[in-house]
Amino acid sequence: MTAFVTDSDDHRMIRESTAKIAARYGHAYYAERARNNGGVTELWEELGEAGLLGVHLPEEYGGGGAGLAELVVVLEELSAHGMPLLSAVISPAICGSILAAHASPEMKGAWLPDLASGRRKMAFALTEPDAGSNSHAITTTARSDDGAGWLISGAKYYISALDEADAVLVVTRDGDLPPSSSGSSPLSLFVVPVDAPGLHFHPIETELVCPDKQFTLFLDNVRVERDALVGERGKGLRQVFAGLNPERITASALSNGIGRYAVAKARDYAAGRKVWSTPIGAHQGIAHPLAEAHIGVELARLATARSAEMFDAGENAATAANIAKFAAADASLKALDQAIQTHGGNGLSREYGLADLWFVARMLRTAPVSREMVLNFVAQHSLNLPNSY
Repeated sequence: MTAFVTDSDDHRMIRESTAKIAARYGHAYYAERARNNGGVTELWEELGEAGLLGVHLPEEYGGGGAGLAELVVVLEELSAHGMPLLSAVISPAICGSILAAHASPEMKGAWLPDLASGRRKMAFALTEPDAGSNSHAITTTARSDDGAGWLISGAKYYISALDEADAVLVVTRDGDLPPSSSGSSPLSLFVVPVDAPGLHFHPIETELVCPDKQFTLFLDNVRVERDALVGERGKGLRQVFAGLNPERITASALSNGIGRYAVAKARDYAAGRKVWSTPIGAHQGIAHPLAEAHIGVELARLATARSAEMFDAGENAATAANIAKFAAADASLKALDQAIQTHGGNGLSREYGLADLWFVARMLRTAPVSREMVLNFVAQHSLNLPNSY
């Protein structure tokens, strides 16, 4: 299938390497592991050994020394093989990017090589039940423990893949620092081992067919050493933003891959399925909606590629990242729905590997940022309309 987005030579090699690994697993593997609460350990290890998980991380800390644009290629290609890996957005993309930008050299040395190789994983804990998208409203609090360390207490909600993680990057209010002039509490970030005393997590039952499960996280006076602090205390909001744009951009890559997967499956089915000796793809009622879905996915891929390019160039990529996230999530859902429709009843059959991806595709329309919050951002920052909050 001819694609509108073209790769550079380097991107082509990364895509081919990823596809070669992904083809040995595929959607059936992904779905079976999801339904049986199993991890994708073998796939993750292969990706790490090939240097694909940390392709964007600094070379001096075990990464590939490339950029987010290269990680986008990896994640999109995995997703285009029916394997949208949320863990790859969280551990190397969000956590890895934050640590690379703000951690001490010692913390970088302790964590980045293992995140890049896949030997260890890190979860990310920002969201809370009552805070929503307002990071200023989080209540999880860290207080200094007589200068020897920190005590962290609070709860986080919808935290992905905690059961697979070695540590969790926790966003907290700094309970020792006074509020800013606007009344917001300064934030601080900590790397907390998942086996720390006082840390507990419980699964959230969802309809997602995805190996990466969701959890509620509880921290009850969890003590961490002073070197668990990421960067400078009270500067957590700036540190969080070092991960939010990579999060949006790589989530877009997952959506784009789902869209590619869906259109490719529908194309093959429409070309081969005959009714009264005619392939159903010859009918414009089938062909035109698929062509439109393909156009939507390719436009979203262009938006995603541009947002990653801006991020890697050090430009302000916030608007581009939000636009890419919005476009990719909508395009993937439209493509997946049309692919299911093209298959008729077979679209709901487990054998054809389409319908179970709807839940992940739909989730990506809500998280990591909802389409409503994207529209708020664009209205305020691109159109200069008055703030709604």
